[in-house]
Amino acid sequence: MADTQQVEARAERKVAKLAREISAFARAHGGAEGQVAYIGERGARIVLVGEDGGWGDLVAPTYAVAEQAVEKSGITRHESFDGELAAKVKTSTYEWKRMAGIQVGG
Repeated sequence: MADTQQVEARAERKVAKLAREISAFARAHGGAEGQVAYIGERGARIVLVGEDGGWGDLVAPTYAVAEQAVEKSGITRHESFDGELAAKVKTSTYEWKRMAGIQVGG
C-alpha cells in the first residue's frame, strides 16, 4: 500500500512540474498548443508549438502523466501533429542545417 502511495505521489509531482514547464513555455511564446505522442518504454513526448512559431518538447514517464500535465496547463491539445499544427512551427537556419546534415551523413 505504501509503495502505491509513493508512486502516485511521485506521478503527481511530475504532473505538476511538467504543467509548470508547459505553462512557462506558453507564457514565453504568447500561448501554446500541444500534442502528446507515445514513445514506448520511455513514456510520452509532449510537443509544444507557441503562438509565435517557437517549438519545443518534453518527455513524461507515462502517457497518462503527459495527458494530465497538458490538461493541468490549460493549453489546447491536438490528437495528432497534423498539417494545421505543423504549419505554425517556424524553423530557424539551425534546424534546416541540422536536417540537411542528417540527410548527407553529417
